Amino acid sequence: PVQLVESGGGSVQAGGSLRLSCTASGSTHSVNYIGWFRQAPGKEREGVAAISPHGTTKYYADSVKGRFTISQDNADNTVHLQMKNLRPEDTAMYFCAADIPPPWAVDIFLRGLGTWRVANIPYWGQGTQVTVS
Repeated sequence: PVQLVESGGGSVQAGGSLRLSCTASGSTHSVNYIGWFRQAPGKEREGVAAISPHGTTKYYADSVKGRFTISQDNADNTVHLQMKNLRPEDTAMYFCAADIPPPWAVDIFLRGLGTWRVANIPYWGQGTQVTVS
């Protein structure tokens, strides 16, 4: 089992920055990709960014490319999402998820497809709120 805990959310003005963190514990050796999702009230959960187990591959949704950066700290088993030039449309609850198969990551984060697969991702954090005004 894997446990995920997110932190770093908050309220910022448009153009501001936030850095989200997701710390994993438990059996994390073979959890495939770790990703960030977001969900606004009344909307579906959407993929934001994902990173491969060793950090060599990163995927970003078109809406955040050039503004968000996903990274990992292997020593702390932590994945970060650095968000810059935030927009009001970025307002959402942000969730960290783990054990995303690579083909799913491509569909979800690059193609915006396979949303139904989100329900099958086994590990999720509690979410952290990001509000941009």
